[in-house]
Amino acid sequence: MNTKTQTPKLSIVFLNYNRLSETRYTLAILQRLLENRQDIEVIAVDNASTDGTQAFLQTQLDWVTVLLMDSNTGIAGYNEGFKIARGEYILVLDDDSHPSDNQTLDRLIQCLDTRKEVGVVACRIEDIEGKPARTWHLPTNDEPGTSMAFVGCGFAIRRELFEAIGWYPSEFFLYQNEIEVAIQVMRAGYRIHYDPNCRVVHRQAPIGRTNWRRVFYPTRNTIWLIRRYYPFPIAAYLIASRLFMGFFRALQSWEIRSYYQAVKEAFATPIKLQRLPAPLYKQLTTFRRQNSVFHQLLGRL
Repeated sequence: MNTKTQTPKLSIVFLNYNRLSETRYTLAILQRLLENRQDIEVIAVDNASTDGTQAFLQTQLDWVTVLLMDSNTGIAGYNEGFKIARGEYILVLDDDSHPSDNQTLDRLIQCLDTRKEVGVVACRIEDIEGKPARTWHLPTNDEPGTSMAFVGCGFAIRRELFEAIGWYPSEFFLYQNEIEVAIQVMRAGYRIHYDPNCRVVHRQAPIGRTNWRRVFYPTRNTIWLIRRYYPFPIAAYLIASRLFMGFFRALQSWEIRSYYQAVKEAFATPIKLQRLPAPLYKQLTTFRRQNSVFHQLLGRL
């Protein structure tokens, strides 16, 4: 296992918040995988947990670099871990996700070592039974190739590139931050490569996944993205679609107040339009369709 005096090739960074059992599980898997490796470091950031996670992490200091935040800062906590990462590449995990095997770690490093045009390797996200997650962020054919985006609980990125684009957008707090990073990676001239042989298991623990967050942050943050990157009239259509879909989700979960607050913040925040090159808009077709009520309804017919 890598010691902190050596320079690692890969830094694994994951964020914790009040899910002690998941944190224990993830670190147990990582400790087993890294037992005979000298090229990987682990950084655990805790967002001011109150369930004993901080005390547990402090028992792992012999092989894990631990950052304890004073408050729950959302994805900004990740950024603090990214900043101290010493590896050339960073593998980003959640507290309830882990690499399936050492072959995944080797393939991530090999891909970024040999393919200089690749800025991000998007991993195959699967459940504990090995079934792939259903997500629009990854290619539907489950074949290697270019991807529009990646899933935040399992991807690797060049550290210098991540730093150059400003890490995660801390103002998002939660959700859709991967899309902002994906856009910035492509703007910088890099590809996002999906490799289904790079496998990350996402256990999808329900603890902390509250309904109001699933309404508030996707609604607000998606509208921010549309306002930032799409000109009129397509922006008007996508925002209207997003408002409709967000309202429908709010009705389903009885979170109308959270929806109202999300919409209020989505439009109250000053955002300057940043036009993208035409080829990049084409690469973002999946994002546009995901936020088009016409395409969503058509896909359900």
